[in-house]
Amino acid sequence: MEKVVLAFSGGLDTSFCVKYLKDDLGLEVHTVLVDTGGFSDNEIDEIEQKAINLGAHSHKTIYQTQEYYDSVIRYLVFGNILKNNTYPLSVSAERICQAMAIAHYGNELKADYLAHGSTGAGNDQVRFDLMFSIIAPTIKILTPIRDLKLSRQDEIDQLKKWGVEMNWDKAKYSVNKGLWGTSVGGAETLTSHKSLPGEAFPSQLEKTGTEEITIEFKKGQLHKLNGVEKDPVSLIRELNELASAYAVGRGIHVGDTIIGIKGRVGFEAPAPLILIKAHEALEKHTLAKWQIHWKEQMSNWYGMMLHEGQYLDPVMRNIEDFLESTQNYVSGKVFVKLEPYTFYVLGIESDHDLMNSKFGDYGEMNNFWSGEDVKGFTKIIANQTKIFHAING
Repeated sequence: MEKVVLAFSGGLDTSFCVKYLKDDLGLEVHTVLVDTGGFSDNEIDEIEQKAINLGAHSHKTIYQTQEYYDSVIRYLVFGNILKNNTYPLSVSAERICQAMAIAHYGNELKADYLAHGSTGAGNDQVRFDLMFSIIAPTIKILTPIRDLKLSRQDEIDQLKKWGVEMNWDKAKYSVNKGLWGTSVGGAETLTSHKSLPGEAFPSQLEKTGTEEITIEFKKGQLHKLNGVEKDPVSLIRELNELASAYAVGRGIHVGDTIIGIKGRVGFEAPAPLILIKAHEALEKHTLAKWQIHWKEQMSNWYGMMLHEGQYLDPVMRNIEDFLESTQNYVSGKVFVKLEPYTFYVLGIESDHDLMNSKFGDYGEMNNFWSGEDVKGFTKIIANQTKIFHAING
């Protein structure tokens, strides 16, 4: 019997894939869950049992959260990367780590096929296919949902015929949860005007009033939360829990997909949004003008390449080296206020703060130069434009 390794999350799409690959195609199905920080121990156990109940020959969980942070997330923070100034690339980033781990597992298992549950109208199909074809080029790829052109309702109807029981109300939405945020897709996101209902988001408002927190960075990486030092992954988890109680981090992202159509998805990413904005504020104080300028160019490019599945292109390692080299003086505290559904960056404190009164106070006092210095400086920088207009009228 030929073997297929299936990327399995326990959701509607991948549950359909197990039954189809086993019963209709007659394959030996080996399911694999790649945990990038989105599952509790109980959920992992439930997903394994679900895979076996659906007919999987074996199930494996690969734990990738630390690898996910080390290889991707920290560069998203270094670059303050938000797709279209909105979306922290929650799914885009984790899919890369998941696809690579699954491809390596397929090689290890000497599988005949690799399979995923992506549709034919989204970005994930390209990300999985790219990673699979680069890391496991001799293994064929199967994509039941894409190839059969199934809607979510089609899948539900067929699973019911197979006698599979699921929470069908929950299956209405496609939810992908990881350390760097949760995406939520459903009927409303297929329109241009409808908003996701509040209950569709994984976290609900639990706290009112306001709360101030302190985030400390060390060379660009998350170092402390409210004065307590822990590893970045643990601190991201704690910040997510703290801010999600205020229902912070909800949003709707609209953007261009890899396949050329417009896409719309909801997301909940409290820690990513807070960390990116806090880190960005600290950089505004500690980096020089042209560092900030070129970081923006490189970061946008890096985010676009990652979003489109091009993580293994060698230029990505070059950009990562550049981004890391800019973080030497990005150390200090950032003060943030939380309140229901939103947050504010209040200010920063850093030994490397370039906004230093010793040199001058903006709009108030100049200490290191005179008015005559500015007159001469202005005259010289005007020369090029004055000459152009003198020659060309």
